Amino acid sequence: QVQLVEFGGGLVSPGGSLTLTCIGSGFTFSRYDMSWYRQPPGKERDLVAGISRNSEHTTYDASVEGRATITRDNANNTIYLQMNNLRPEDTAVYFCRREDAWGRGIQVTVSG
Repeated sequence: QVQLVEFGGGLVSPGGSLTLTCIGSGFTFSRYDMSWYRQPPGKERDLVAGISRNSEHTTYDASVEGRATITRDNANNTIYLQMNNLRPEDTAVYFCRREDAWGRGIQVTVSG
């Protein structure tokens, strides 16, 4: 059974940083491109960042370009999303995704 579990959300002050973690299980992690999505209150779920199976390629939404870094550790079935200089508009539920599988999401709130 494919499972994706996110960790690391919470309340952060504007300008602060945090790192989200997603641990996958039930599949061969290294065979899949992975990504982070987010859904702000009352809005659609959109791509934040993606990473290829071997970390050779990454992609970022323009809204986080230069402030976010996506990485992965295939040995530990984990991807990370480090975000710096957080803004109130980064407030959202953040989801880990593998093709058609989604994590439950984790809340990130940027407020001061």
